[in-house]
Amino acid sequence: MTTARQFEEPITNLYEMDFLAWIEDQAQALRARKASGLDWDNIVEELESMGRSEKNALRSHLRVLLMHLIKWQWQPQKQSKSWATTIRNQRLELKYLLKDSPSLKRLIPEMLPDAWNNAADEAAFETELPISTFPESCPWDIDTQIVANWWPE
Repeated sequence: MTTARQFEEPITNLYEMDFLAWIEDQAQALRARKASGLDWDNIVEELESMGRSEKNALRSHLRVLLMHLIKWQWQPQKQSKSWATTIRNQRLELKYLLKDSPSLKRLIPEMLPDAWNNAADEAAFETELPISTFPESCPWDIDTQIVANWWPE
């Protein structure tokens, strides 16, 4: 709960001293439509940071999923329940992330090349297969193979 004393302190000071108190203060100011009580610069920074976090989560889930799909396809003799669980979990996390933020889906085509390269590099390290074993670009379709319940052969 915001006290009168908190309103007397500079808003940015509260931001630096007690992030949760700052959030509560800003939420209260927004609910009250009190524009003068808003810490505009830090609100913008936090909103942009939230957007970056969502993008980073997408990139991370995509990379981990691709890496395990690569291992699944190129080392079928080592397929395990652990790999299958990781593939299923990453698909589920992507599904939830895209359900909560559908606009992230438009970013996948631009993220896919880097995610593939990083996944292939990690898979090469883990499997000890030469990086040249894997295609230079992702051979799978994002909708029908990567995110869907499809498994490489």
